[in-house]
Amino acid sequence: MGPARCDHVAERVAPNRYEDRLMNKLPELAPADLAALLASKICHDIISPVFGVQSGLELLDDMPDDAESMGLVRNSCKAAVGKLQFARMAYGASGSQTAAIDLNDAKTTAEGYMAHEKPDLVWTGEPGYAPKNFAKAVLNLIVLATSSISRGGEVTVAIEATDPGRATVTAKAQRIRIQPDTIALIEGTYNGEAINAQTIQPYYMLFCANEAGLSVSHVIEEGRVTFQIG
Repeated sequence: MGPARCDHVAERVAPNRYEDRLMNKLPELAPADLAALLASKICHDIISPVFGVQSGLELLDDMPDDAESMGLVRNSCKAAVGKLQFARMAYGASGSQTAAIDLNDAKTTAEGYMAHEKPDLVWTGEPGYAPKNFAKAVLNLIVLATSSISRGGEVTVAIEATDPGRATVTAKAQRIRIQPDTIALIEGTYNGEAINAQTIQPYYMLFCANEAGLSVSHVIEEGRVTFQIG
């Protein structure tokens, strides 16, 4: 982002909000390490449904007409496709030749991903196109919100503005838990080990937010965690 864009964003943000944006200071990470860790994250996400397909096909070799085995193959295929489509938009180039993503596409992609996760997804707010890195950061916040829920619950996304981007992602459940390293990364106090397979996803979420000139904050309450980007 050029200086002119930074000035444009700063003019629209209250002084205390601008100071919050500066808190998202990230540890240094070499581009090659970033690419390798994201590749590892994607493989980790899709390996389970792919193994499900493999297991179902092996069962069908022994029982060709078994409905349960065929159901395992179908469900695992749908899960793998949903996770791959999500990864393409949340972590990759998103198939876009411009700097914008259609939020309807982002919503559909998120719904496909969440169809195979424990919480329900509710997406509301502004439609239309949004800067690519803002949309990617929101999708990554959905992953963070989902990972904070052990079972059941609900993840809500509220798109409040698109340029500059502003959104709220909330996880609600009986039990909410966020890894301390994730909190430290968001608060800009991370001083642990080098970024690894456990911390790459929140790191990349903040990386996308920074690229969009935005900040991320969080509030933890009883049965709820709220992430705000803007």
